[in-house]
Amino acid sequence: MTKTVPELFGATEGELQATKAIWTAREIAQQPQMLRRTHALVADLHAQLQDFVAPIAGNPAARVILTGAGTSAYLGQCLAPLLDRRLAARVDAVPTTDLVSAPRLHLDPAQPLLLISFGRSGNSPESIAAVELAESLVREVRHLVVTCNAQGQLANVPVRQAMTVQLPEETHDTSFAMTSSFSCMMYAAVAALLPAGALDARIEPIARATEAVIADALPLLRSLADAHHARVVYLGSGLFQGLAREATLKLGELTNGAVATCYDSPLGFRHGPKTFVTGDTLVMVFVSNHPYTRRYDHDLIDELRRDGVASRVIEISAQPRSEGADTLAVPGLADAADVDLLWPYIAAAQIYAFLHARVRGVTPDNPNPAGIVNRVVQGVRLYALDA
Repeated sequence: MTKTVPELFGATEGELQATKAIWTAREIAQQPQMLRRTHALVADLHAQLQDFVAPIAGNPAARVILTGAGTSAYLGQCLAPLLDRRLAARVDAVPTTDLVSAPRLHLDPAQPLLLISFGRSGNSPESIAAVELAESLVREVRHLVVTCNAQGQLANVPVRQAMTVQLPEETHDTSFAMTSSFSCMMYAAVAALLPAGALDARIEPIARATEAVIADALPLLRSLADAHHARVVYLGSGLFQGLAREATLKLGELTNGAVATCYDSPLGFRHGPKTFVTGDTLVMVFVSNHPYTRRYDHDLIDELRRDGVASRVIEISAQPRSEGADTLAVPGLADAADVDLLWPYIAAAQIYAFLHARVRGVTPDNPNPAGIVNRVVQGVRLYALDA
């Protein structure tokens, strides 16, 4: 089972408080519990949610846009390929930062739209502006807001048709970096848009696998953090390319930019980005459970190891090929769909980023005390849309 305060990730509560790491540690560790609570919350709302989204989601001529900024955008990128296959409407992930800067490129006034907005705080200027632009430009639009903050502005923008999924208050992460907010908003979207009961038999295996990673992967992840790699690459196919992007952001945020990072798909990595690999590079690959896709993941892993350039190549897998030192095995999900692996996989990346930050002497709860970046983005100037 997951370790609880007063000890988390090998440190006492006092040590974590002294080094401004307590909130990040707690919020990573609470994810299995928060996933279970999110499942129950969405299950209670499911009939209402389906009634609200059905006129758009069930229309082949309509469009669903998953939107947010930063981490909130990347969770949409994880889910869009899956949901596009499951819903009649076209499904895309478009960051609020893209919608706001070029709204007419992304919003078709004549195409019915379900805009699903994700926001931890619900106070990012682009999130508010994206809703307002969709409302003003698109003739038929519905807004589904998934947020962790009951007081956030996002859920209170005046619109014609809206519904809000308010997640447990604990998911409104206090730390700078989004961890449990990412995992629970992502789970809420899947649970809301798939048929009733689709995840009922899957939530416990997902939560238990995430608990196992939090409890058991610490020795490997600590050894990787202690190695102090200057460069880190995350790779993933399909849904995991969006996850690789989020893992990359998490490491950059929590180490305050001290680590050079890169993300890609395993097949795409060969087409130039592979030059990023040096002798001080750690490569981590989120391995697919799908037998066809997994072949490509394994081919790239094996190639990188044969090259002998990277310092370490770690495969994160629910179907480990070995119990070797360079495998992080996720238990209990060998037969699961790839979407179920998103949560234990990202937990591993979050823990590594947290440990790496501490090794470098960075305070994870506030890794950028100079305020160059902030928990809720600042300094955004919004402009009126030209006629």
